[in-house]
Amino acid sequence: MKKLYLFIGLMVFMGSSVWAQGDEDSEMFNRAKKRDQQAVDEALNGWWTASMKNVDQRLAWWREARFGMFVHWGIYSLPAGEWKGKPVNGYAEHLMRKEKITRAEYLDLAHQFNPVKFNADEWILAAKNAGMRYFVITAKHHDGFAMYPSVISDFNIHEQTPFKRDPMAELAAACKKYGVKFGFYYSHAFDWEHPDAPGNDWEYKNPGGDLGLFGGANWFDAHPELLPKAVKYVDEKAIPQIKELLTKYHPDILWFDTPGKLPLSENIRILKAIRETDPNVVVNGRLARSPQAMMGDYKNTADRPAEFFPVTGDWEAIPTTNESYGYHKFDKSHKSAAFFIKLMANAASRGGNLLMNIGPMGNGQMDPKDLEILTGIGKWMDKNSESIYGTTKSPLALQSWGVVTRKGEKLFLQVFNWPSNGSLVVGGLKSKVKKAYLLTDAAQKLLTVKRVNPLDISIALPSKAPDAVSSVVVLEMQGAIVADTVRLLSGSSVNRLLAFDANLQGKGFKYGDGKTNKYFVENWKSKDQKVNWTVRFSAPVTYKVSLKYASSPEGEGTVKFLSDKKVVKTVPVQSKTKAGDVVTVDLGTFSLSAGSHELCLEPAEIKKSELMKLIEIELVPLTK
Repeated sequence: MKKLYLFIGLMVFMGSSVWAQGDEDSEMFNRAKKRDQQAVDEALNGWWTASMKNVDQRLAWWREARFGMFVHWGIYSLPAGEWKGKPVNGYAEHLMRKEKITRAEYLDLAHQFNPVKFNADEWILAAKNAGMRYFVITAKHHDGFAMYPSVISDFNIHEQTPFKRDPMAELAAACKKYGVKFGFYYSHAFDWEHPDAPGNDWEYKNPGGDLGLFGGANWFDAHPELLPKAVKYVDEKAIPQIKELLTKYHPDILWFDTPGKLPLSENIRILKAIRETDPNVVVNGRLARSPQAMMGDYKNTADRPAEFFPVTGDWEAIPTTNESYGYHKFDKSHKSAAFFIKLMANAASRGGNLLMNIGPMGNGQMDPKDLEILTGIGKWMDKNSESIYGTTKSPLALQSWGVVTRKGEKLFLQVFNWPSNGSLVVGGLKSKVKKAYLLTDAAQKLLTVKRVNPLDISIALPSKAPDAVSSVVVLEMQGAIVADTVRLLSGSSVNRLLAFDANLQGKGFKYGDGKTNKYFVENWKSKDQKVNWTVRFSAPVTYKVSLKYASSPEGEGTVKFLSDKKVVKTVPVQSKTKAGDVVTVDLGTFSLSAGSHELCLEPAEIKKSELMKLIEIELVPLTK
């Protein structure tokens, strides 16, 4: 009996200890949330709100530029995606993390880094000749290595490499010389060399790394007792180095990434230090994002986009020439100049910038494949840059032949698909056109414009396109530009209705990141969720229709395809291929009359956790 009482007493004691620990954890969690909220409140009720009063002045040059060069260059550029004789897949700049390289081993690599072929003038001229108006380079990436002679940490290019020059100073001088805006990428939240910073869980057992230690992504909420270490890193390295960059090089822009590795309060504290040091420097949107406000000067979309999900306000996309940001000698997946020209025009038509990345080699030279892409873009920009610089979002609905940019009373029609019949139909333009001509025609020979109906015009074009990628037709408008928002579909060429451009009905949808085969809408979990497009036809037309979605283990069910709320076809959707593969489903052939119609997809049955990851519907007109 005594043993039983002892056992019960012990259990009560242990239980009370567990409850006490639970109360303590809850209290720490509440303190963590309170800390973040206090930082947000202080910012929104004071210094941040005050700093945003001149955001238009800060962003004036950035909005005008529209196109810039991003450069990832560091110690990782020397091994170039190889470690101990074996290729390492993925981002080359993540070599230290992927191969769990210690600080000492990384220093051995740094001692071999000697980019004697580096020439700042050549880099900046390559950017300028490609039509790029601003330049952003990695002053310190996630590896924590400063690519300039920092006095804050000896983990830098001057102290640890045979290369005793300051490439950041040389690049800043070259930018000033050639009239290019200059800026830095600085990894404020990830730092794999610093014993107190998030990210390195192989040498220091710190949170924020691949192992998901101490609660994983939300480590600072789950274990706020670890926060003083991160605060120490921010105080001793991050803020001092950022101030060092601002006062030593006077950049026009600062670029940050991975803010989720630190609590919001620390990100806000870093932003405050920047605003106190230089109130005029542009700051991107990946430094501090509170629930109430995106606290940078503009938004960033996901990495390596092929298409763009809807974004309001000022925004920027960061594609890279292959699939790595740092130089990767095994990655031969370089895209064409045409890909980037169309991507840049598409971004500008939606009110965004393109900051295109290249990864120079460890010897200091640019990869010849990157130079070839830059040269191709430059040839197009030499003739067509007026249709990019200083332009704003298109007032027109989407066009099946390309995209539209605007500058004041001018519309620039970026024609990707030149009409074979010599007639370009511009849908939804109600306003009167003063004159039309080809941008590359110095004589500005007038093109014939006809009003097809109250909503559309047609432009008579030469039989041959001036440019194989994007030929630009200029429309000088008379008075205010008035447009219809319903998209006119083509009766003679393929029409792609992207999920990104659809009207999403019901709560819970999420956008994919826009990478190749990932420009989908996902999290389709309820029958209340529907996807539709309102489209218009100028004449009766018959289409062959197909549906495309990305295969995923979560997706399976049955979907209904409707036209004007009438079911046209019901088809099964399921993932029989590997995740990420594009699945195409035939929706059959159907005819539509002239006028507006609503095309809709809605679930008939959801068998797994979601219906599918919808990419697009494709409508191919059938010739008579």
